[in-house]
This record gives sequence, structure tokens and C-alpha cells, in this order.
Amino acid sequence: MNLASSLDILAVTSAVAAAWFWFRASGSRIRRISRAEELDAADFNRMVVAINRSQLLNARAAAATGVSALAIALRWAADLIGF
Repeated sequence: MNLASSLDILAVTSAVAAAWFWFRASGSRIRRISRAEELDAADFNRMVVAINRSQLLNARAAAATGVSALAIALRWAADLIGF
């Protein structure tokens, strides 16, 4: 396997990983409460956990997108150089 093929595989794999992380981050819903309900510690805890998980998945997706962009840029540079 040559450098170009390796970079192509890395770019596609990291792009798919980013899509998966963003899909997972968008899929978590917080239980809705009505205006009549009183917020308690469990409700706040549930909201904080959902926000933290979403933030973590978004950070992973952003990192995977960066890896994908870097692999594509390196592939482009390798083509220019003649690898």
C-alpha cells in the first residue's frame, strides 16, 4: 500500500468517525418537564450529564474532522510532489 492510499483511507475513516460522533451527539435528548413540575437535583444532574456528553462527542467529532482535513491536505501535497 502506498502513501496516497494510506492517506485516502485515513481521510475516509476519520470523516466517517466525525459523522458518527456528531450523529451520536445530536441523538441525545433531555427529558422534557412541564411548567407545573418542580426542578430537583435529579433533573439538573440529567441536564448537566446530557450537556457534558454532547460536548465530549462534539469535541471528538471536531478532532476527527481535523484529522480528515489534514489527511486530505497531505494527500494533495503528495500528489503535487509526485508520491
